[in-house]
Amino acid sequence: MNIDAGERVRWLPRDQASSLALPGNDLWIFDGRLVQFNIFDGLGQWIRTDFDDDPDVAKFCVSSIESVWERAVPHRDFTV
Repeated sequence: MNIDAGERVRWLPRDQASSLALPGNDLWIFDGRLVQFNIFDGLGQWIRTDFDDDPDVAKFCVSSIESVWERAVPHRDFTV
């Protein structure tokens, strides 16, 4: 449904991410300057959302996501 709506989805197997510096939590980046961290417990249950507008944190997160995106496989080409 998301792809049909125009979302670009890519997949990166964990074994191909070992050499990447990645944030420790799920996140969304808004306008390249505000980061929303989504905090989950060990069972995958949402605990809370933290926001961070520190320019260094945003820069790190943007850079990390760009690195993942470059290595990741488009959804239509991904096979398990």
